[in-house]
Amino acid sequence: MDESLIDESGLGPLRPRDRRLGPAEEARVAAGLEALTAAGVDVGDLESLGAGFDRDLLEWKDISRRKRPDHAGIVEMYAVGIGEHLSRTTDLRWRVVTDVFGTDLAVTDQVEGDFVVVPHNLVAARWMRGEAGWLPGVVRHLIGVRASAAPDAHA
Repeated sequence: MDESLIDESGLGPLRPRDRRLGPAEEARVAAGLEALTAAGVDVGDLESLGAGFDRDLLEWKDISRRKRPDHAGIVEMYAVGIGEHLSRTTDLRWRVVTDVFGTDLAVTDQVEGDFVVVPHNLVAARWMRGEAGWLPGVVRHLIGVRASAAPDAHA
């Protein structure tokens, strides 16, 4: 790692750094997509993604706290779904990003550190708040931001 990119505390890079997915990350994406398909969710359809998330959240919340399964797999599944949808509909591509908060799967533009979306953060924050109904609107907003940032959008 380029030491000039480490902040004075040594906690991590001042700007996000990214790299291509390795076999382990590719397997995570593939597993998430398989889980979504098995759950009847169409990654290409934001309404399907949103309805699936809302359904899974509400079903999970209906289970007694002591009997609830770990929600990490559900969060991962929808994070992969959002990232994959963005990679299919925008200029964003899957990458592994490291910043001061750690390392995670993300979708980024082709200019390192210029535009980074960590889908896991989007999903986990809303899961913790028990928020339903957000997914299609948030992802459409991100798609709109990328469309307006495209070089030919300013011509």
